Amino acid sequence: MNDALPLVVANHKANKNWQEIKDWLKIVGPQAKDFKGTVLLCPSYPFISGAYEEINAHGYKIKLGAQDVSQFESGAYTGEVPAAQLVGIADYIIVGHSERRNNFLEDESVLQTKVNSAQNNGIDAIYCVQTETTPIAKNTMIIAYEPPFAIGTGNPDTLENIGKVAKKIKESIPYILLYGGSVSKDNAAHISMVPGVDGFLVGATHSLDPHSFAQILRSI
Repeated sequence: MNDALPLVVANHKANKNWQEIKDWLKIVGPQAKDFKGTVLLCPSYPFISGAYEEINAHGYKIKLGAQDVSQFESGAYTGEVPAAQLVGIADYIIVGHSERRNNFLEDESVLQTKVNSAQNNGIDAIYCVQTETTPIAKNTMIIAYEPPFAIGTGNPDTLENIGKVAKKIKESIPYILLYGGSVSKDNAAHISMVPGVDGFLVGATHSLDPHSFAQILRSI
């Protein structure tokens, strides 16, 4: 990763239509211009290409990412989107989100294959872990710590524990570490000051509302 920190990711999950994506960009785009770090939008797959055109047309300082990637390379895999098809459009790919692990039963072997595919195509993987002991895939430098109890509950992890997890994860490798789990305009500034935290993976609760997301950018 060569982009400026902090890295703040808006993970829209399976939400919004195309008009809502354009409206989101109109509001967040001007805020991102003055942000000293990097803003990353991860919309649903149907809107990545359109968002790419919209961002370039307006000169928004926003990068694009995919919420997932196929474990397979290009070929006869109906419905799959391999990393090779994202080259030139997406700069990042989220891998191993707890929702993928739980709802689609993705294990470490599958996730490692996805990371390898992303990296082989020049795309940075943002690898999600649930605890400081969650195995980390090789060949990735960006880790998102997302404790399951904090996702969508309004109850983020404590500053003390976030600091402990960040320190533990970075013990041997200087990963870029993002925190995810009930990030909001009310707590982002405090969490951003925790040693070892390099940004945020903001989920649906506060990334879907462009005003709320823009307030997070302003707060840090």
